[in-house]
Amino acid sequence: MEKEINIPIVLDVVRKVGNDFLKDFRKGVIPENRAELLEQLDAIDIFCLTSLKRDLADAFPEISWQTGDEFDLSGQKNPAKHDEYWLCDAMDGAIQYVRHIAGWTINLALIRDGKPFFAVIFDPLADEMFWAKEGEGACLNDQAIKPVIKTDFSVMVAVFEYGHQAASAKNSAQKIGATVTALIENFGVVRNYGPHGLQLAYTAAGRIDLFIQEDLDTYNWIAGILIAKEAGAKILTTDGDPWTWGSESLLVASDTTAREFLAAKSTAFYSEI
Repeated sequence: MEKEINIPIVLDVVRKVGNDFLKDFRKGVIPENRAELLEQLDAIDIFCLTSLKRDLADAFPEISWQTGDEFDLSGQKNPAKHDEYWLCDAMDGAIQYVRHIAGWTINLALIRDGKPFFAVIFDPLADEMFWAKEGEGACLNDQAIKPVIKTDFSVMVAVFEYGHQAASAKNSAQKIGATVTALIENFGVVRNYGPHGLQLAYTAAGRIDLFIQEDLDTYNWIAGILIAKEAGAKILTTDGDPWTWGSESLLVASDTTAREFLAAKSTAFYSEI
């Protein structure tokens, strides 16, 4: 029988790790070459994963772990074969952290029966904890959240994201360009903020109106997908189909915004790709 999740324990553990990183934020030396960058990123991954595993071991000793390596394209196409496991992207936005830029979070998802069952995204700088459990809605700290319904694209904020790993599709760059063009032609404000999960959490909370990304990036998305879904957002591909694990694009917005954007998108423009 699967054990019920003690949510306060998980949130406390994630908060502790995030606040440990916060203590040293902007105190290190900004890397000046690739070797220094990789060394700092590796140190972040090791500290984050070691801390989470250690602090969750007593409460959840039977749950296994999988690292969300965004460069593992084959691994992102399907969930792991475990019935239940923690999936951790370590620090989302680690490049911002090492460059002393705001916009980094600690993300953790519990995958159960091949689907996200519980997820948390913690932003230590803002002291904001976004979390959701399947079928029970989404929260920011202790308040329920939901997307904001708007009808005027000129006052909406849309964000686009892209993966830093090798593209899974040959025409990925062209699709990204077409998508960004469609956003610029329709929305009043278009941004790229950086951390995938936090942008999805902001969409869930109504701060961002639409998130869109071409190409495969499951591990960066998965925690934010559950939070946005439980808040009431639509989780689709950029073709308007329901998103499933392994889909090679993602569009998240309120139902109204998603439908209107997909309708406004130029079919002729996209058919050339």
